[in-house]
Amino acid sequence: MIDKKQARLRRARRSRAKIAELKAVRLAVHRTNSHIYAQVISACGTKVLTAASTLEKEVRATVANGGNVKAAEAVGKRIAAKAKQLGIETVAFDRGGLQYHGRVKALAEAAREAGLKF
Repeated sequence: MIDKKQARLRRARRSRAKIAELKAVRLAVHRTNSHIYAQVISACGTKVLTAASTLEKEVRATVANGGNVKAAEAVGKRIAAKAKQLGIETVAFDRGGLQYHGRVKALAEAAREAGLKF
């Protein structure tokens, strides 16, 4: 029997294989109960180009709790700003096998509003 984590990782592997096939820069999201993390990873998948999370001082100053939608929106805006500084306009969204809902959706929509295309 496959447990929750194994099923999520299986879903993640499927989407990551497609992103690798497209040779696209990806925006990967990792979510825990108390924080949310986003990384922009190179097309070859070997280098993290930039990252943002609710652990950063600048984000913590604006949001009290790292585990809610408001915090996810702050991280989405921050990762988009950092990516645009590096000249990255288009990314592939890698939700890591998570459902496109709640905090993951909030992060994605905030990044889109801040100018990232995916």
